[in-house]
Amino acid sequence: MAVTVDRSYLQRVVAVINNKGGVGKTTLVSNIGGLLARSGWRVLIVDLDPQGNVGDDLGYVDTEGDDSGAGLSKALLFGDDPHPLIAVRENLDVIPGGQRINDISDALGQKMGRGGDETLYARLSLALMLAKVSANYDLILLDCPPNNDTIQSIAAAASRYMLIPGRPEKASKKGLKFTAERQDRVLDLNPDLDLLGVVIFDSSKSASRVRSDWTEAVVADLGGEGAEGIVFDNYIRHAEGVAKAARDKGMLVHELDEFVQSAPKWYERLKKGEAPEVAGPKSSGSVADSLVAVTEEFINRLIDKEQSEAAAAGEAERV
Repeated sequence: MAVTVDRSYLQRVVAVINNKGGVGKTTLVSNIGGLLARSGWRVLIVDLDPQGNVGDDLGYVDTEGDDSGAGLSKALLFGDDPHPLIAVRENLDVIPGGQRINDISDALGQKMGRGGDETLYARLSLALMLAKVSANYDLILLDCPPNNDTIQSIAAAASRYMLIPGRPEKASKKGLKFTAERQDRVLDLNPDLDLLGVVIFDSSKSASRVRSDWTEAVVADLGGEGAEGIVFDNYIRHAEGVAKAARDKGMLVHELDEFVQSAPKWYERLKKGEAPEVAGPKSSGSVADSLVAVTEEFINRLIDKEQSEAAAAGEAERV
């Protein structure tokens, strides 16, 4: 029995993926999703990482809805309907990840080795699951784990676009190139998979030459002139303290910045006889601004690709 997926339901699925860890995948997923949800987009985040750090960013770890990936496991392995954690933020739902993802990876890996329809079902398990719920959302973001070929493969098979974050360093570039090559491995199932772009993560304002050199190297690795423009113009600012404070508080970066800005000033606390207290890093504003800029570019790129595709389809009909 042939296994088919109606990909018209998967046109706004974006896998945030890099085979290298620590390059900002979860930060991008959580904050892009949160910013777009605040602006009115209906967003679903699927946490495919055994670490489950989306839950830390959004503050639902150890709540009643945090099942460590058990619901996702049943949906992928047995075809159960997915049950997202609703309204983690207004307009933002999440299918939680966590340690149960390791069970999914092992079981799907075994099925992929058996051949026939069982292999095909395993490779398309995430696409089949998302097709059931995609009509409820304007955008679906997949947070993909590093160094997990099985989970990365089902994410690529389910997605219309890949977004690859990377630090401007050699090790990250290697992971980026490996990830981009994954596109070729799923072309038999998903020939329309496209690279939306590469986002530089954890860079300082003064490191413009480092970013420029790294961008040139990435373009060369991904095909030379044909890859020009693939790296985002905007980048995520470096601020280790901001990332730690946001995750400790279960806040997105723009939420942390609002919290810091609204907190009483040290002199106001002194006037009241209270001890001075730091609400959070002062650099939260610059990091929040950089994430807003990246999100805006993300949307512009997404819409530009959709419009170009629609124009090409219209031209083909007229010929």
